[in-house]
Amino acid sequence: MHEMSLMMGIVDQLRKSAAENHIKKISKVMLVVGEMTMAVPDALQLAFEAFKEEELFQNAVLEIRKEPVRGECKDCHHNFGVEDFAFVCPNCSSPNVRIASGRELYIDYYEGD
Repeated sequence: MHEMSLMMGIVDQLRKSAAENHIKKISKVMLVVGEMTMAVPDALQLAFEAFKEEELFQNAVLEIRKEPVRGECKDCHHNFGVEDFAFVCPNCSSPNVRIASGRELYIDYYEGD
């Protein structure tokens, strides 16, 4: 379950940012997770629960926004949704495609006081 190690890094970032901003309790965390990370939202939620014993995270709610995989053709510049990891432009059939989104894993924002 790589979600626990991912969550450990996320929690470390939250601790650091909260300390720098004099935040004692976090109430909400919005996490953006690209589909290519293969991170399972339920497993991320479960991993987050493990940190709820800390006062900083006691009443925190984790929200997860999934970012779909999108490609952009380097030949015709068509932007398209990628299904089944088929990186071929549906417009011109070119395999010359860059990943435009879907690899993200970041804290969009958090709320606290």
